[in-house]
Parts: sequence; structure tokens; C-alpha cells
Amino acid sequence: MKRYRIEMEIFEGKAGERKKEGDEIVLPDFSKEGICAWMRHGDGQQSYQVGQRFRWPEDNGKMCQWLLASADGFIKGLRFGATLPWTYKGTPYEKAIDPDGVTTEFVRCPDPASCVVVKLIRTVVDD
Repeated sequence: MKRYRIEMEIFEGKAGERKKEGDEIVLPDFSKEGICAWMRHGDGQQSYQVGQRFRWPEDNGKMCQWLLASADGFIKGLRFGATLPWTYKGTPYEKAIDPDGVTTEFVRCPDPASCVVVKLIRTVVDD
């Protein structure tokens, strides 16, 4: 049985800019600006950014639990060698499908205001 490494890369999403007026933090209107509260919070020091990767399951505590729940079915399939047939050819979401190398899948956050999309990346791990 093949072994895989699963990573989640932030493909789309906005954390917004941290702004202050004097000593006070100015909070944006998250839904109007399409800002994701999880991305904005980040690690407590810096916001998470597009391109940042997280290892599954090692980094699950750093991930938004709603986003993880949305990705759960895809991750289960990828972990056991499944590939989903749609490819989104010619779009920004075009997938890689290589059962012996790297396979990708895209998952959108269930919060319609946040606009977060992650790319799941499954890589075959050599024994």
C-alpha cells in the first residue's frame, strides 16, 4: 500500500491589513471586505497568507476547523489513493492527477463571505 503526505496550501483568501488608530486596533468589516477571521488571526503574531502550507494531520491545530471539516471527505479519499475525475482544465483550479507522484484537489471554505480556497496536495512518499 502506498504512503502519502497530505498538505493544505492557502490558494485564495484575504487576511486584511492590521490597522491601528493610536493605541486602538481598528477591526475591518469582515464580510463586506471578504476577510477570513482565521487567516487574519494566523499564529497570533502574523496573519496567514496565500501560499502558506500546513501538513495534515500535524498542523490541524493551526487550521480553521470549518475548513478542515469541508476538506475531510477529500482528504479521506486522497489518503487511500482515490483521485477525483474532474480536472477544471484551463482554470486557475486545474488539478494535477498522478497516482505515482503528486495529486491535487481544491476545497472552498463553507463561509461564503471569506472566499478561502485551499489546495490539497497529496504526494507519494517513498518507503
